[in-house]
Amino acid sequence: MKLSIPEPDEPQAPTSTDCRLMYYISLLGFFAIFSTTISKNPVLPLFMQSIGSSDAVIGLISAISPFAGILFSFPVGVLSDRLGRRRLLITAGAIFLVAPLLYLFIEAPLWMIPVRFFHGTATAILGPVISAIIVERFFDKKGEMLGKYASSTLIGRTFAPIAGGMILSFFAAYPGIFRFRMVYVAAALAAFPVFVMTLFYRERNDRPLKVITLSIFRKSFVDFFSHRRLRAIALVDMATYFAFGTFETFLPLFLASRAVDPYHIGIIFAVQVLLIATTKPVFGWIADRIDKRLQICTGLLLSGISIGAISLSSSFPQFIAISIGTGLGISLSTVATSAYVADIARREEIGASMGALSSTMDIGHSMGPLVTGMIITVAGFTAGFFASFVLALVITGVFVWSAKGGRTVLSSGVG
Repeated sequence: MKLSIPEPDEPQAPTSTDCRLMYYISLLGFFAIFSTTISKNPVLPLFMQSIGSSDAVIGLISAISPFAGILFSFPVGVLSDRLGRRRLLITAGAIFLVAPLLYLFIEAPLWMIPVRFFHGTATAILGPVISAIIVERFFDKKGEMLGKYASSTLIGRTFAPIAGGMILSFFAAYPGIFRFRMVYVAAALAAFPVFVMTLFYRERNDRPLKVITLSIFRKSFVDFFSHRRLRAIALVDMATYFAFGTFETFLPLFLASRAVDPYHIGIIFAVQVLLIATTKPVFGWIADRIDKRLQICTGLLLSGISIGAISLSSSFPQFIAISIGTGLGISLSTVATSAYVADIARREEIGASMGALSSTMDIGHSMGPLVTGMIITVAGFTAGFFASFVLALVITGVFVWSAKGGRTVLSSGVG
């Protein structure tokens, strides 16, 4: 089976091959994210606790994987623009397959740090490379297709904890850490089709191997962050995932303090995941047809307002409404930001631009719980949740100012 992508200047007429490619990469994304998610949720903290990890070490280990995304997403995007997408996809596929097997040999907590970092590089590679492939092939429908791909990964992210919990329960009677190792065996099995599918991927404009100097990385970095619109859209993603990191980390603690039943807490989060998965293709389709800037501002403000209102809520229906508002805001904004970047970035820098966007997203996702946790410690939950609203409001203003004017494609590196 051979799948190819066109040169950047080739016409983007939809074909049956295009449809097959979309199913292909969506399936790849599903298995990849299923494999990484089942490796951490809910098994990781339980496994670490069983081999003697302290809470501080568990927190450190949990932060390692996003840190890999911060470090590698942008360089990976640059490499994919110059060496081709296929080589990077195969590298990611190999890491997805090998990393779960390394967990089987861990018996001391600190060994988990390099393993989690290594595993995190797989998603750091996959995200920007797949986004670049989708934009190149489906430029006129990029929002819709990016939304469909995101939904497939969210489905994998949803089913993985369920499968992991079932495996842990099924092997609960076995002594020691056997049941945890069975989860990682399942992760490796799920990663096997990912590796195989990356081997079968082909692209027409396969680039030759060559030396990539530091000056190329530096130029791509400066081109992206000196362009006011690209810089502003990166800030939007950072603020969105700052809010999301705050929501998923501290809402359970806030709800527990209000004596909300854990079953209801699970429903609140399940509603949001389901909503994001089902609406992203729709909002992507809308983003292809309206001014993406309006959709981005609406989504960012909606998520900020929803999280800011958490402390004002007191009933289960109100918390469901908060979850829905946050999910709709995230779905509206994030599917449009990637599509907007593709509109204004140079076509030969699509991979680098998607990588930069992914890095800033991981920064926001990591900083949200850290900063909000400090605020909550000093001033309480109300101030902590309100910080996400203030940040969303400020970044919306920055984006409106930076993105004003027509849709200009980056040509000189300065917007």
